[in-house]
Amino acid sequence: MVITDTGKGITDEDALHMFEPFYSKKKMGHSGTGLGLAVVWNTVQDHKGAITVSRVELGTAFTVLMPAAEAASAAEMSSAADGVPLYGSGTVLVVDDEPLQRDVACRMLETLGYTTVTASNGREAVQQVEQQDFDLIILDMIMEPDMNGRQTLEKILQIRPEQKTLIASGYAESSEVRKACLMGNTSLMNKPYSLEKLAESVRLAMTS
Repeated sequence: MVITDTGKGITDEDALHMFEPFYSKKKMGHSGTGLGLAVVWNTVQDHKGAITVSRVELGTAFTVLMPAAEAASAAEMSSAADGVPLYGSGTVLVVDDEPLQRDVACRMLETLGYTTVTASNGREAVQQVEQQDFDLIILDMIMEPDMNGRQTLEKILQIRPEQKTLIASGYAESSEVRKACLMGNTSLMNKPYSLEKLAESVRLAMTS
């Protein structure tokens, strides 16, 4: 699969680093985190594929190569190499202001057997929690334009004090992450994450 754009192209220096976590030409904390392509890279790697980037006449081209395979049965996919179950069940609310990251997270969760609902910001997340119960909430920490993850979690716990929450963040050492992890029934999953890491983190969060 080849995906192209018609932009001004990419420099050799940016091409060397563009798949690295937090490498971004945008202003950090305002218009992106530099995790989008890192998530894509890890997803492709998890499926034993490859992705390359190159300059074309009118922009940039991404080429994604994935190995052909027969569809695996549920029994074959039910556990990881160490015998730990990958599949689960339940409804998960995915809260992230980045559409790509929401989509990737939902696709991975649905592959693992979970039902997903999404919210693009903290206010939407609080509204969803007011309307229904969730077995788990996966919550991004950096969101715009209103509440961040920690502030959103505060509002959610006012409604459902026992809510199980999994913080998804690339800023493990930030003060907001540390504060959030001390609130309620909350655990941390570092970005970017693989399918196996997501399965493990969700399972542990749900059973804690």
